[in-house]
Amino acid sequence: AVCSMGNSTSRLYSVLAKTLSSGAVSQHQDCLEQLDSAHLDPIDPKDLLEECQIVLQKRPPRFQRNFVNLKKNTASNHRPIRVMQWNILAQALGEGKDNFVQCPMEALKWEERKCLILEEILAYKPDILCLQEVDHYFDTFEPLLSRLGYQCTFFPKPWSPCLDVEHNNGPDGCAIFFLKERFELINSANIRLTAMKLKTNQVAIAQTLKCHETGRLFCIAVTHLKARTGWERFRSAQGCDLLQNLKNITQGAKIPLIVCGDFNAEPTEEVYREFSNSSLNLNSAYKLLSPDGQSEPPYTTWKIRPSGECRHTLDYIWYSQHALNVNSALGLLTEEQIGPNRLPSFNYPSDHLSLVCDFSFNQDPDRLL
Repeated sequence: AVCSMGNSTSRLYSVLAKTLSSGAVSQHQDCLEQLDSAHLDPIDPKDLLEECQIVLQKRPPRFQRNFVNLKKNTASNHRPIRVMQWNILAQALGEGKDNFVQCPMEALKWEERKCLILEEILAYKPDILCLQEVDHYFDTFEPLLSRLGYQCTFFPKPWSPCLDVEHNNGPDGCAIFFLKERFELINSANIRLTAMKLKTNQVAIAQTLKCHETGRLFCIAVTHLKARTGWERFRSAQGCDLLQNLKNITQGAKIPLIVCGDFNAEPTEEVYREFSNSSLNLNSAYKLLSPDGQSEPPYTTWKIRPSGECRHTLDYIWYSQHALNVNSALGLLTEEQIGPNRLPSFNYPSDHLSLVCDFSFNQDPDRLL
């Protein structure tokens, strides 16, 4: 059933309505054929935001978060590139497997949670959006974001845990969306990560883009590594495989790189050290919010499961520190904002916080290290 849209008669009604009800895996191809973005008119993000707010009118307003200015006294001759990283929580997992014991099932209804996710994306207006746990790509994110001007790519997990949930919407996976008015796709690679020479269930997407404004090339990658305690060596092996792929794609760091992901790893883990010490000369953008610029945030996910409270730093935006500057980063939600029942909630749609950074190219493109 499609939920009420109130009294709105906006031309977007039919667009949102089509994405509100969950579809079976067999419907995906039908959905793609029906909603081929090439045959749909562009939509104004303000109109879509208004539609979402009508759906969400009985929910509390979204949290306010502020950007922290990190820009040094280096002038930039181009508009910054805004990158958003977010594990949005697969709908099938939220409802069927993740056991958020303090989160009412009512708060997880896709009809409304979808609009909370869209509201967050529309609020920050990323030039590039990197998502994990996407299980409503074909019926929601691709048809809507393509009409907002994004080019969309999705790579599902081979054996998604979503498929074990009754009434699922297909497999979850990683997705990249970039604004076509700002970038041209030069190359795209779907990577199935290996560990100990074995193919695994975790994936990555790496795309080389050309910035229209500067003519500069850069690579954007998204990944979601293996979860759970006890799999640290496995994550380390996956990280090594991803780094090797990215070295090849960036020609050994000649092309600047941004890697977004839910690494399912605290900064104390080996895979974190591998990225920190890689020959790709990567730094973690959110470290720059700390007083010394060396410490990760205290948490990027905070939830309560039957086993207890889980408060961890697992999500990162890595970048080539020789070629890119971080102009600003979006501050995290405070403990007071998150509230005693933690995430997800009626206020916030995922158990992970979104990370958003504004990047600019270093003005000396030949200075690699």
